[in-house]
Amino acid sequence: MSPTRPATVHLQHRRHIGVAVTWLLGINIAVYFLQVTVVSPSDMFAALGFHSRDLGALSRAWWTIGTYMFVHAGFWHLALSLYTLWLFGPRVEAVWTPGEFTRYYLFCGLGGWFLSLFLAGDGVLIGASAAVMGVMLAYATLWPHETVYLFGLVPMTVRWLMVLVALLNLLGGIVSMPGSGVAYLAHLGGLGAGWLYLRTSARVNLANVRRHVEPVPDVPEEDLPHAVPKSHRQPREPDADDAVARSKAVTAQQNTAAHQRPAAPSPSAESDAARLNRVLDKISASGLESLTAEERQLLDEASKRRRED
Repeated sequence: MSPTRPATVHLQHRRHIGVAVTWLLGINIAVYFLQVTVVSPSDMFAALGFHSRDLGALSRAWWTIGTYMFVHAGFWHLALSLYTLWLFGPRVEAVWTPGEFTRYYLFCGLGGWFLSLFLAGDGVLIGASAAVMGVMLAYATLWPHETVYLFGLVPMTVRWLMVLVALLNLLGGIVSMPGSGVAYLAHLGGLGAGWLYLRTSARVNLANVRRHVEPVPDVPEEDLPHAVPKSHRQPREPDADDAVARSKAVTAQQNTAAHQRPAAPSPSAESDAARLNRVLDKISASGLESLTAEERQLLDEASKRRRED
């Protein structure tokens, strides 16, 4: 099984290969080295590849459901798989953890085995393509708008690259003949397993949230908006001093008020206190503007007496 030719990714960060990707690359290279030097390819396929005809004998070769993804048919098969893993894997591992990345990688590989088991015909299943497809999907989920160059020439986003890869493998799975040498269904199984893992893993989702959410700065409590003011000031009743101050302000705006003589005292026999109360009542009812010059003078005198007392 061989993956679709990977695109060249224009990365804006320094590449650092993590522990998990380093081990996965090393194991695949070591198995292939043994395959071409010590053990023949046919013997390696028989020992580590998964044979659908041996389904009833899984108790004898149960490990092949996992070891198949470390065996490759040839140099280019190995090179394409490892190049794609090297291209997309380190950044994903850096966002997650080596353990989480390894579990995800193996889970996608098992997804490829599972779908191929039920839908593919007789044959041997080998290659890391299903797991690598899952790594590409994780990269596209984390950085969907990053620019890639298909075949090094055509620019597109990682999201659309994954759409194209999925469509090509779906079409290949429909029209390919058994024994074609490309396990399209296993590729789709790796993508499906990756999608399921990304949707259900709480730790992976938390890492994605932490990557996207910026720290919220602390705001002093006094700067926060309050639905209800801390204190309510009750309106106080106007006293004589307030009335006098407002009266003087109004009088100053009138050109003739400063030159008016006080009116002659009213011959009324009512007391000053009663007259003052009547003036205050008039202010409450009609405002300061309704006072006569005599009434304004009365307020002035009352205010002076209050300050002297």
